[in-house]
Amino acid sequence: MYKHILIATDGSDLAGKAVDQGLELGKAFGPKVTVVTVSEPWTSIAPGEIGMAFPVDEYEKGAAENAGKILATVEAKAKAVGVAFEAVHIPDRYPADGILDAAKARGCDLIVMASHGRRG
Repeated sequence: MYKHILIATDGSDLAGKAVDQGLELGKAFGPKVTVVTVSEPWTSIAPGEIGMAFPVDEYEKGAAENAGKILATVEAKAKAVGVAFEAVHIPDRYPADGILDAAKARGCDLIVMASHGRRG
């Protein structure tokens, strides 16, 4: 049915439900599975010299650590259901762009993801 599933997650509870569903699809149909999390680019609302004082390196380090935690959680779920997957962290991209780029680059024929969870 599917040859390559991409599961996108931001680590939220809602995204966790999509991860569970994606892993179940992976178990049921046996396709290759890739799990991706995307870290948005660092932005500053302060102009000029003030903007240079913000710790960009700390943001990037924190984003990488957060992505590692998110992917480690998925790894535990995948092991529990017996699904092998490739973990991918895409830094400095907006989520929609990073998810689509990852799907195209890997030839995915299904993207499993949740809503962003905001209301209104």
